[in-house]
Amino acid sequence: MRIRIKFKPRNSILVLPYHYNSFIQALIYKHLDGLLAESIHNEGFEDPETKRQLKLFTFSRLIPENKPKIEKKHIAFRGIINLIVSSPHHGFIQSFASNLLMNGRFFLGGESLDVVSVEVEPVPSYRENVIVKALSPITVYSTLMTSDGRKKTYYYSPFESDFGDLIIKNLQRKVRTWLGIEKDGGSIKPYRVSSKDERMVIYKNTVIKGWDGLYELQLPPELLEMAFEAGLGAKNSQGFGCIEVWKGCDT
Repeated sequence: MRIRIKFKPRNSILVLPYHYNSFIQALIYKHLDGLLAESIHNEGFEDPETKRQLKLFTFSRLIPENKPKIEKKHIAFRGIINLIVSSPHHGFIQSFASNLLMNGRFFLGGESLDVVSVEVEPVPSYRENVIVKALSPITVYSTLMTSDGRKKTYYYSPFESDFGDLIIKNLQRKVRTWLGIEKDGGSIKPYRVSSKDERMVIYKNTVIKGWDGLYELQLPPELLEMAFEAGLGAKNSQGFGCIEVWKGCDT
């Protein structure tokens, strides 16, 4: 289930740090019912095989309807701003949406914002081959050990085969955790991605590398639905891997 929230600054302008993912994440947790927020934040959902805890939600970057003004450390928004939030956990989305609508306003980075609308967006109908656009960077990584015993994070690019392979394994883990079933097969490869699509995001003082661009997905129905609801790749609950069907794709 996914929703599109439209909102606008009460004082005509919203100024945020250039790297604002943690602000959006905090907004989401703040507008969940208390026990639900605590459960997802502290526990998540356990993969029965790896015992890893998954949050199973994702969100887009802010999508302004007017071109924002970007400076070195800040970004200024005017007019209507969109945010996509998505999860296979319908109760999560319903709690977030109802609390936003009930309050009618919220604060982001200390700025007051008015809710304009909250709309449910259906998961796209299944097709064997679909082109998707990244609404927030897709990140895929491995933690490696250096020769002197230190941990090092290696981020993959879409042009490495491990990028798509690890995304598939990640989707399989999400489906196993949420649905309790194993699904094999599928592929993900870059469709229109260049070096200009590489993104460096600072999340709570940690630099995370991800990629925008267009990607071709060939997935079983369960994996495709999970891709749209929980996101592609890692760190989805930190604002990575949110996707939509590319508008240039035939419907």
